[in-house]
Amino acid sequence: MINYNNKSFRPISSSENSEITSDTIFVYKQKGDILTSTYNGANIIEGHLIGLVDNDGTINMRYHQINKNGELMTGICMSKPEIDSNGKIKLYESWIWTSGDRSKGTSILKEI
Repeated sequence: MINYNNKSFRPISSSENSEITSDTIFVYKQKGDILTSTYNGANIIEGHLIGLVDNDGTINMRYHQINKNGELMTGICMSKPEIDSNGKIKLYESWIWTSGDRSKGTSILKEI
């Protein structure tokens, strides 16, 4: 199992319907297989996620955030890890909004 504890991530790409930008920073904490994170950035005032990490490091998570328009947004995300040649983690994410337009999207985050 990958240990994400005290690792920080930044988006390197994301679907147009996402609220994250390259200014969004995710700070991960992990205890056993339970993962939590706080995040914020240009379009997001405050965000939190909670998830479960499986044996191959895949994260099944739920998130909620308040955007710069003062809207509470929620969603579901599956995040699959890849370790690059420098030992840094890339997360390939597939997500769906459970609020708003309920659209789907993808993102890639890279460990800072």
